[in-house]
Amino acid sequence: MKKWIFCVPLFLLTFIFVFIFETDAHAHPGGKDSSGGHTCRTNCESWGLEPGEYHTHGGSSESSSSDSSSESSSKSDSSVSSNDSWDKDCTDFSSYDEVVDYWNSKGYSKTNDPERLDGWGNAVDDGIPCEEPSGYDTAKINGSPAQIAEKAAVQDKTNGEKAGYTAGLGAGKKGVTSDSTSKGSAAYQEGYTIGYDEGYQNGTEVLEKQKITANKEGYALGKKHDKLVVPQQYASINSLKSSFNEGFNKAIEEKDEEKKKDYIALGVKDGKADIMNEPKSVKPIFIDAYKQGYDQGQSELKKTYVKQGHNAAFKNVKYKTPKLNSQKYINWYKEGFKLNNKVKAIQKTAYNAGLNGEHYKVQAKYKHAEPIYKYYYEQGDQERKENNAASSGVVAAGVLGWLSRRFYVAKKMLK
Repeated sequence: MKKWIFCVPLFLLTFIFVFIFETDAHAHPGGKDSSGGHTCRTNCESWGLEPGEYHTHGGSSESSSSDSSSESSSKSDSSVSSNDSWDKDCTDFSSYDEVVDYWNSKGYSKTNDPERLDGWGNAVDDGIPCEEPSGYDTAKINGSPAQIAEKAAVQDKTNGEKAGYTAGLGAGKKGVTSDSTSKGSAAYQEGYTIGYDEGYQNGTEVLEKQKITANKEGYALGKKHDKLVVPQQYASINSLKSSFNEGFNKAIEEKDEEKKKDYIALGVKDGKADIMNEPKSVKPIFIDAYKQGYDQGQSELKKTYVKQGHNAAFKNVKYKTPKLNSQKYINWYKEGFKLNNKVKAIQKTAYNAGLNGEHYKVQAKYKHAEPIYKYYYEQGDQERKENNAASSGVVAAGVLGWLSRRFYVAKKMLK
């Protein structure tokens, strides 16, 4: 392949350079109208112009002087009017808010600034028109770095909220400890925390409902079966597994309470029959229930023999060993005989009646203990008689002594 080398004459390069320099020698910010000129609005003195003076680039300055002909003036006025309709300089606005409103309404940006409000020749193109006042919130300006950063932060926060909510919801459903820490920009972390907290709360509410369901299902299983089998959907989450187990155990406890009643009844029956037949291969609670019932049955059996001994005390003055086939029964019988306090009251009443010489008559309330009443009445009556006899002997002895004394005195007198 051939290579072509183009040589540009030196005089041609010089011509191009001079043309460009002359064209831009008087250039300054601002677009041109259809006539190739515009009205100076900014830094006019530095360009050798008066503020508001219309001029063209590349033409004679005289064509823009105040001494121009009426035709030029007319043309200038027309050009100014045309220029004002689409080309603005920063000095055309009464406030910076007007600049921003105009900039935003046109949809201008760093890369779309046909009126060159943001510098000229792209020398200071930063997306901010004219010169903003100190402290001005440039985020209000379309396409400004601050606005772009603000939008990015808003998007980061939104993304963080979505990610945080998903993570929090999952953590809440599992019942794990809340942890909203994350990585990323400050806006992302802020959004993540907000989303996580909301998700965790919602997840916790879902978990609480699931725990209730798990508890009911565990209870239903316990009512039907004695073997615990936790479903997979609950086994993987500790709180749900715990709720299922609680429901199951509650049902088992209720069934055990019913069974305990049966074992207690069996124990009572065996206790009354005085036959110990402790159940085998059952839960300890059922063995305890049986023993409880057995003790109750034994207590009732004891009452039977104690009552026999108690009743015997109303008929027998002295204790007589009963003919029973168990020493345990005999001991219970004797206990009842000895602890009969009612018979003691009857004994005392009967004894006093006899001692006082009352006519023997057994009251209806003592009929069941008449042998005892009669025995102690006679005991009292016997003592009464002995007391009377002793008193009579004392009187007779006294009379005899007096007579003996009188006889002795009379005898001495006769002598």
